[in-house]
Amino acid sequence: MKTNIGSIDRVIRIIAGVAILAVGYHLKSWWGLVGLAPVLTAVFRFCPCYLPFGFSTCPQIDKNQGAEPGRTPADKT
Repeated sequence: MKTNIGSIDRVIRIIAGVAILAVGYHLKSWWGLVGLAPVLTAVFRFCPCYLPFGFSTCPQIDKNQGAEPGRTPADKT
């Protein structure tokens, strides 16, 4: 499972999820359990809804970072 949730997205999901859970608890409603979805996606750093669109909030990592000119990191011995 490849991560597709960045740091800011993760914090927003945790805050929103906990808030939804708290409101559900306060109102004594089962609808508060909807707050588990954003919390769990934040914990696992993976959102299945992003997959069909190829969306990701993770920063891009340069695959050639740290490689010498003409070589890839996999060529290092």
